Amino acid sequence: MDIRYLKGVGEKRALLFKKLGVDNVDALLSFYPRVYEDWTKIVSIADAPLGETCCIKAIVGHDPIENKIRKGLSIYKTVVTDGESLMNVTIFNSKYTADKLKEGEEYLFFGRADIGYSGREMNSPLIEKAGSGEKIRPIYPLTHGLTSKVVENAVRIALTAVGNSIKETIPDEIAEEYGLISKKAAVYNIHFPKSQYHLEQARKRLIFEELLVLQLGLMLLKNRNRRLTAIKAENDYTQEFYKYLKFTPTNAQKRAINEAVADMKSDVPMTRLLQGDVGSGKTVVAAALMYNMCRNSFQSAMMAPTEILAQQHYMTLVEMLKDTDIKIALLTGSTTAAQKKKIKKALEDGEIDIAVGTHALIQNDVVFKNLGLVITDEQHRFGVKQRSALSEKGKNVHTFVMSATPIPRTLALIIYGDLDISVLDELPKGRQITETYAVTTELRKRAYNYVKKHLDEGRQGFVICPLIEENESSTASAIEYAEKLAKEDFKNYKVALLHGKMKAAEKKAVMDSFAAGETDLLVSTTVIEVGVDVPNAAIMIIENAELFGLSQLHQLRGRIGRGKHKSTCILISDAKTDETKQRLNTMCKTTDGFKIADEDLKLRGPGDFFGARQHGLPEMKIANILDDMEMLRATQKTAKQILTSEEGIRAEKYSELRELVRKLFENVGENSMN
Repeated sequence: MDIRYLKGVGEKRALLFKKLGVDNVDALLSFYPRVYEDWTKIVSIADAPLGETCCIKAIVGHDPIENKIRKGLSIYKTVVTDGESLMNVTIFNSKYTADKLKEGEEYLFFGRADIGYSGREMNSPLIEKAGSGEKIRPIYPLTHGLTSKVVENAVRIALTAVGNSIKETIPDEIAEEYGLISKKAAVYNIHFPKSQYHLEQARKRLIFEELLVLQLGLMLLKNRNRRLTAIKAENDYTQEFYKYLKFTPTNAQKRAINEAVADMKSDVPMTRLLQGDVGSGKTVVAAALMYNMCRNSFQSAMMAPTEILAQQHYMTLVEMLKDTDIKIALLTGSTTAAQKKKIKKALEDGEIDIAVGTHALIQNDVVFKNLGLVITDEQHRFGVKQRSALSEKGKNVHTFVMSATPIPRTLALIIYGDLDISVLDELPKGRQITETYAVTTELRKRAYNYVKKHLDEGRQGFVICPLIEENESSTASAIEYAEKLAKEDFKNYKVALLHGKMKAAEKKAVMDSFAAGETDLLVSTTVIEVGVDVPNAAIMIIENAELFGLSQLHQLRGRIGRGKHKSTCILISDAKTDETKQRLNTMCKTTDGFKIADEDLKLRGPGDFFGARQHGLPEMKIANILDDMEMLRATQKTAKQILTSEEGIRAEKYSELRELVRKLFENVGENSMN
């Protein structure tokens, strides 16, 4: 049922609900509260914890007295007692609330208790009649124009209307094994729990269901790619590829290449994730696989999230394979129309062996003659759907995805449940360990002088602007900041600016100039977080370092130390919280991305760590991939049991589960859940 037809909603409120992603009654029932107010835990006035929210049951001593502060603003005061102590209650500018309070009657006061001039007090409490208000109340995520009370009332009406028709999704034997309550009981108690115990049981049931659906979907995706493929690397040309390299690959690189080539020689398509820390040499692994595909008469495509990174990969591959007859092309948004037309025709005719590009590669008019291998870099910046869109340019192609965002291996196995995993845990020879220091703004001038020392020696450097999001005001501040540096502290040096609002051609010009050594100092936002590879860059300052997550700081720092020169990263921050000090201290102590990722997860939690759903998974409504690890393992085991049972997920008893999987993954490329 459409949300607008629900009693008390209507057209205007329906538009507000839609902003929250709620457009029908089913969506409303799975729109879970973000927190709860527990009105069942009642404390005495004397025991009320100061400065904390609590619930007090007390009798009103006298009807509230109005005090007019100025025109249109009144406060109402009364005194309440729990039989032992007194408490002053103040209501700001709400005659309606004040009129509810009657002398001699008992109420619940929910708010923050403090001590004032006249003893205990509570200002602007929420108030309910005693006897009916002792509940655990849901508080919902909101948008401007909607109150939590309005959402709560809508949910109550929806449960009355359709609550009895809530279908069971988990078969009895699974529910019994894990001690799960029914779906109907879980939905009622997630919104209006009878007690903390009932709330915990509801959460357990709904988290289990959500993670089970996720696991089933990921496994089905993986199985979808396990169909037999005609794209088979009959011969291994890896040793031949090594002859073209001017260096010896690390053991980790060789291991990853061997694992992937073995996949490509099998009868089923490869679906593999390569996790490698900053500078671990993932491009070499990708090049080896594409070389193998080419020698086995198949084309390859490599997709990157930004034009800077795509161009970087293109130049690296051209240099690496320059002594071969392999044809490589670059296709991005800023490729001219004439060039695009020429490249697309050559791809369709099979004249190009390797296509490197951005999202431009997944446009409908890009056709490959014989695509065999698809590689996506910085996997966490693409959704599963985008990955699928490129893979579908061929038939049962091999898929290889790369990520420089280290994630603990056990977690990676679950997050990337549709992929096998290879790890590069060894840095190439010659790769510098970057020294890192954290300083306050008092030492900024000294830091600038240290940068100048490097520039005077012929090195280049970065200054990272203190902003996270690219918007008009933050971009303006970056421009102003760069101009200030160019006019004042670095007036004798060539300073350039790079930010996300620039056009692709402008970014390319700035990066080309920096790569060519024509720019001494590059002032940049986090647009340089991935893909910038300038071996001569050996010094970096990160302003307001406390604004960045550890993993992001590590990515930024990875832009230096890529050449033979000793490199230094200086983190500037005046933040004094223990957490910030601990984070910056971690950056100074280690350059191991996996250790940093572990620390980041501990300190910041999963929401901040993954950012705006960076992992490309479907959105979770109640489960938390990190906090619910034990449940993740249980649902992984259950999902495997379901899929390996006689009828698999097509069995009648799994029909409701199957429908949930279909809905969750309906936007993920070709749908195999039907």
